[in-house]
Amino acid sequence: MEKNFSSLELEEEIKEIKNINQEEEENIQKDDIDISEDIVDIPSIGKNKYTEAIGRRKRAIARVRIFDNLDRKDKTEIIININNKNYEDYFQSVNLKKIADAPLRKLKIFGFYKIIVKVKGGGLRGQADAIKLGIARGLVKINPEWRLKLKKSGLLTRDPRKKERKKYGLKKARKAPQWHKR
Repeated sequence: MEKNFSSLELEEEIKEIKNINQEEEENIQKDDIDISEDIVDIPSIGKNKYTEAIGRRKRAIARVRIFDNLDRKDKTEIIININNKNYEDYFQSVNLKKIADAPLRKLKIFGFYKIIVKVKGGGLRGQADAIKLGIARGLVKINPEWRLKLKKSGLLTRDPRKKERKKYGLKKARKAPQWHKR
């Protein structure tokens, strides 16, 4: 069944639709304002400036530089370059990716900073932990108020465990040569 509308009813219907569209636009603008208020809380480093920090774990050493992300197209994208590769390509394991970007996930600041890392030594797990510590230290330099939150999560604690050195007369650090009676 089709309804027959008069021209007055059609005009009223169009006005209602326009009012709904205007309300939706106002809500979207309010949402944009809320996002910009969040941006104000996140400090800016400055154009062509960066904050540098070093993270270490076992034999891995990561030099982390944090820049402002000037083209914030996607606010949920994490931008980390490790040795001139995207961190998604550098770490194939999801677990290692989560370890490396843990400070950004904890503070929920995904697209606000661009991070460039030079890492050397150790294995992939040690490098991921070194990057995590370097990013956390750099973020604390940017905003000291984040220190408490990162410290409670254990992201600012350096893992002091290292490989023990080999001792003379032994095969490894503690392994003795095989004992024989004669």
